[in-house]
Amino acid sequence: METESGTVTVSKAFQEHLRRLCLHEFPCGLGSWNRTRFSPENLKSWKGGIPKVPENVPPEEENVECLLRLVRSTKSPWAQHKDSTMEDQYLRELAIQNPLIIGDAFLFSYFTSLRVVNKGVTLIDEDLLKFLKLEELILSANRIRAVEPMNLPPTLKVLELYGNEMTSIQCLCSHPPPALQHLGVGHNKLIGFLESQYITANYWPNLVSLDLGYNDLTELRYMVAGLCTLPQLRLLVLQGNPLALVPHYRGYTIDCLPQLYVLDDISVSPEERHLFQGISCKLGSAKEEAHLIVTVKNVTGVLDSSLLDPEPTTEGPYTVYSYYVTYNFVKEEKDTEKEYANNIEEVIKPNESPPLSTMVSREGINETEIDPRLKPAPGSVLFNTLRKPWSNIIDYDYNMKHTLKDLVPLKAFLLLGTQVSIVEEKIVSWQILPTPEESPPTTKKGKGEKDKNKEKEKDKKGKEDKDKEKEKDKKGKEDKDKKKGKGKEKEKEKEKEEKEKKKKVRRRDTPKEFRQDPPILRVLGSQLLNLEPLLSGETLVTSLCNFGTIRTAETDKMTYLRDQRTKGKKGGKQKMKDKVLSRVPGAW
Repeated sequence: METESGTVTVSKAFQEHLRRLCLHEFPCGLGSWNRTRFSPENLKSWKGGIPKVPENVPPEEENVECLLRLVRSTKSPWAQHKDSTMEDQYLRELAIQNPLIIGDAFLFSYFTSLRVVNKGVTLIDEDLLKFLKLEELILSANRIRAVEPMNLPPTLKVLELYGNEMTSIQCLCSHPPPALQHLGVGHNKLIGFLESQYITANYWPNLVSLDLGYNDLTELRYMVAGLCTLPQLRLLVLQGNPLALVPHYRGYTIDCLPQLYVLDDISVSPEERHLFQGISCKLGSAKEEAHLIVTVKNVTGVLDSSLLDPEPTTEGPYTVYSYYVTYNFVKEEKDTEKEYANNIEEVIKPNESPPLSTMVSREGINETEIDPRLKPAPGSVLFNTLRKPWSNIIDYDYNMKHTLKDLVPLKAFLLLGTQVSIVEEKIVSWQILPTPEESPPTTKKGKGEKDKNKEKEKDKKGKEDKDKEKEKDKKGKEDKDKKKGKGKEKEKEKEKEEKEKKKKVRRRDTPKEFRQDPPILRVLGSQLLNLEPLLSGETLVTSLCNFGTIRTAETDKMTYLRDQRTKGKKGGKQKMKDKVLSRVPGAW
């Protein structure tokens, strides 16, 4: 059979396998090590095709037992390979006992099971039909995209094609093996719901076991409708497909397939079958969407970075630290690019209500540099918990429910896992000081201007004398009025004092203005969380993320000393209050 360059056929891989068995080399086959046993004179004395062992074996030759020991011993350099089967071992021993029987006709009738794994096979050629008794064919971990069913032996009962590049099993349905009982096509590229029309009794009437796991099959109700037509089906594997992420997947499948014994490598118990009885009628038209809940409880062992900063002066800078946890998750269909950009801003934006005072200006968020670990993978969005101040145990109690309708991207995301990071946000603020009032510029005066100024001063003095005389007359009148309105003046003075007190309180309460710098983000630790167990049937994945050592003994001492100072200050204030209360009569 002529093949294209670069293609690897099953028969070619089989011949390479025979070459590695060394059936015609020492200690197997014919050679100087067994020349006497297979001499023409000794061949005449054979009985029943079994060569007779001569009585006198020359010293340069080996006995049959010695040769068999070289093949069976695990420490021997002629021991079989780790991936060899029992048939390979028996074939090598037969090549020692009777090498003359080893030929193409014998080999093609000898093998009932053929295992060609990870050999780069791309084509199943017609030479495979030469195997007259072949019942099991394992071609996993190769590069097969399509199968020509006419080249499969009719005696085949088991066909495994795991880990290949098949996009559909339609190619097998043109002439499927009539006696096939097990079909394994897991870990391929089967996609969509149209594959359900090729899994029916019209093509596989004797199928007992079917493995379709870890593909991209969707629409559970269509797939189960095709599986219901298989009368002999007892073992089924669908886990790893997007359709298995639906909450009612297992119950619906068990209720629709009453003849099923094992689903996803888990036996179907009578209690489970009774529990899910009738669920197919209730959820037959239910929406196929997945619900996942992400929970973040608390974080411990975070270093309080404010210990390393100097104490701020009255003018600043004032630094505020907050901590939060981020994780990436698959983007839903409703999410657009604008919503994705808003989500990034939500992660890196500062607190909405700064604890210091009013901020008059902020620089753009887009100008800040984002850590690469805060950039989610393509097709996913970054989510984060609320920002919390530092404490020895930062409690988040974060719960987020994700509802996804497009299950194929969700399956791909679960295979990759999610990146969990703890982020420190630092916000620095500076007090804005009032600008001093500008004084008018001084200029030099000439002689003419000095004379004019002297004349003006004389006129001012004359006017001032007249004003003084008028003021004396007014004072005389006011003295008379003061005697009458002393009570009114006292009331006015009280009102003035109250107004001045209110002005002072307002000056104290007026917020200071600060300038806030863009937030500085620092990833304290990051870890990849494995989510693949959710594809294999697990309903819960818990993990204690260890981001490494962040705090040290020195920083813990600094934290302890600071806490002691704050306790001392609070205790002093409390003592002063107790003293004041003890002086007031009737106070508790």
